[in-house]
Amino acid sequence: MHCVKEAGLDDRVTTDSAGTHAYHVGEPPDRRAKAAAERRGYSLDHIRARRVVASDFERFDYIIAMDRDNVSALMDRAEAEQQGKICLFLDFAPVAESDVPDPYYGGAAGFERVLDLVEAASRGLLETLRP
Repeated sequence: MHCVKEAGLDDRVTTDSAGTHAYHVGEPPDRRAKAAAERRGYSLDHIRARRVVASDFERFDYIIAMDRDNVSALMDRAEAEQQGKICLFLDFAPVAESDVPDPYYGGAAGFERVLDLVEAASRGLLETLRP
């Protein structure tokens, strides 16, 4: 969302975040994620966990997963004609990894690494979306 606003596209690009499981529905982001984001000037105050719903596949042009397990879970839930919208986030980044690692087990450095990857993929996705 941050880079969309910076690019002046927030009136044409809608973003949202959702998970494939309902473990933390309604909860705010992990305090470590929030702290790492704030160090980079991002606010996560407005974010609450939610689960992907069927209407997301209609509403969004891209359904972007952080890892291959989530791609698989999304493919299982999507109608055949919607599966082409599903992709890996790091497909948009100039990195060797395909999956964004789970930061919860990597300490503070894990959250910083995930933010590095998310920023790189966000820039690449934005370039894909530019008119």
